[in-house]
Amino acid sequence: MLPLCCADSTATSVRPVHGPVPVVTQYATPDLIGAIAYNGHDPADDPAWQSTGAPTQALYARWCRHMCGIACLRMALLHRDGQAPPPFQLLSGARHFKAYVQQSGGGIKGLIYLPFADYVRTSHALPVDVHPNLLMTDVIGLLDAGRMVMASVSKEIRRPEHDPEKRGGHLVLVIGHENGQIHFRNPSGHTPGSRAAVLPASRFAAFFGGRGMSLDLPASRHRVSGRPSGQVISR
Repeated sequence: MLPLCCADSTATSVRPVHGPVPVVTQYATPDLIGAIAYNGHDPADDPAWQSTGAPTQALYARWCRHMCGIACLRMALLHRDGQAPPPFQLLSGARHFKAYVQQSGGGIKGLIYLPFADYVRTSHALPVDVHPNLLMTDVIGLLDAGRMVMASVSKEIRRPEHDPEKRGGHLVLVIGHENGQIHFRNPSGHTPGSRAAVLPASRFAAFFGGRGMSLDLPASRHRVSGRPSGQVISR
């Protein structure tokens, strides 16, 4: 029998850290993320782009920079169910609910929280609450209640030794806290340690934009998939 998620523990001294939670990156090849982020590498030039379910390489290149929220959702579904649709199938569903909007100038607006939450509730039976204003104490409270939090942070949280120019704009999946440390999965982490990451709560707060969504994974469904914690699933 597979073990229950550790968030199911009834020991009051144990803070909920969901596990195992696989790493899902928003780019098809995790090893290319550093080059994409800092060396101008074209994300379209990814040999694994078809693994995402993208219908064409051009569409993969257009959307991959906007899929951090899709990657967070996929991690939560993999943790709950042991399986999940491919990224571009999830993207198609989210777009149907208007969670992303293609603008007249060619840009992409999204991820938009309220329609995304409607999509997740309706299509994946996963209760979601939208939180337009969150303090770090609120995040801790949601984690203590056994929830995961899709938190808006600076993309530079992947390099926490640098102070960010702004807070927010990128989504990570916060899976728990313990001993003052925030445990999270970053879909655009450029190293293994920045993808399955742990930061002091005070340092996480320096990147946190004060908003996000919480995902309610009922205890009876916290059965893990059997994958080791931190395993990378790039598609």
